[in-house]
Amino acid sequence: MPVPDRRHSIDVARRFRERRPGATNVEMAGALLHDVGKTASGLGTFGRVFATIVGPRTIRLRRYHDHEAIGAEMAARAGSDPAAAALIRGEGPGADDLQAADDSI
Repeated sequence: MPVPDRRHSIDVARRFRERRPGATNVEMAGALLHDVGKTASGLGTFGRVFATIVGPRTIRLRRYHDHEAIGAEMAARAGSDPAAAALIRGEGPGADDLQAADDSI
């Protein structure tokens, strides 16, 4: 992940921990990796802005929009705990807290 994405992930993980003080290490891993699937799109900053505006019209733009499912699959293939993969996918007990932490930027 590029440096700005890593910084964003750390910020989101910190806000996630504030919202969920009892978060497990597995949940924190999911929070840190919540956007890892965006790397599959190969889009830079301008491309991501473009994808957000125009929607999933091409394969690369679709990959960007599907980054949660792609990231969860990447994590699972790498041997991550299923609960971390679920959180990356936006599912599980901490999903609402992760979404709120991500949205509060």
